[in-house]
Amino acid sequence: MRRPESLLLLIMAITDIGNKILMFSTLSFLGLGSAPPTPEWGMMVSDGADYFNKFWIAGFPGMAIFTMAVGVNFIGAGLRDLLDLKLRKEF
Repeated sequence: MRRPESLLLLIMAITDIGNKILMFSTLSFLGLGSAPPTPEWGMMVSDGADYFNKFWIAGFPGMAIFTMAVGVNFIGAGLRDLLDLKLRKEF
């Protein structure tokens, strides 16, 4: 039995969200994001690099980027495992 292609597309899209979060935060860290009044996690990490003795200025946005990217990837992997018929065991 095959999975519908729409489910495969949904799983791929959810898994790709983590990669997009990392890509956009990297671009904003390099200064290629949106305009400065707009808050972005990458820009917050870049601004916090100037204050090395105050680690929380760059640390908390960095942990937010990491948590979101890993969390979305876990959700995508969980959906893949849940919807994959080959991995399910018959009892």
